Amino acid sequence: MTRQNATPLAPKWLNPSEMKAWRRYIVASRRLLEALDADLAGHDLSMPDYEILAQLSDAPDRRMRMSDLADVAMLSRSRLSHRMKVMEKAGWVKREACPIDKRGFFAVMTPKGWKAIVAAAPDHVDSVRTRFIDHLTKADQVALAQIFEKVEDSLRQQDSDLE
Repeated sequence: MTRQNATPLAPKWLNPSEMKAWRRYIVASRRLLEALDADLAGHDLSMPDYEILAQLSDAPDRRMRMSDLADVAMLSRSRLSHRMKVMEKAGWVKREACPIDKRGFFAVMTPKGWKAIVAAAPDHVDSVRTRFIDHLTKADQVALAQIFEKVEDSLRQQDSDLE
């Protein structure tokens, strides 16, 4: 079935070349994320924790609305809420009520969170470089960026079509 209507359609099966590309992507991306996650374990951070802290570290006053943070960190709001509880317990972030929107909250990086991201960032960047970037030529990097921009744009368009 297509997403736009309820008419059953025969699937357009992947040919061997398409299947190989798809499987290689899935396996490599999962292994890469597992390795990056393991490399952060020495800092008591997970990849989602690191991503949240990285986003907050770049935000004005190291604070963002929870809904905006969920969007840029690619987490559902419930998943972000769960991560925030864990990160609050660790002392890396805190939540503050939004004075304008009584239902809204800000995620705010604490000084302890800043120290955590500053300590982890060099190791994380080294991990990204040695596990990913160093295996790519400049042309590979450009091609990957273009490929995933197309995929992301298509996904965003599909999401907006569903709204």
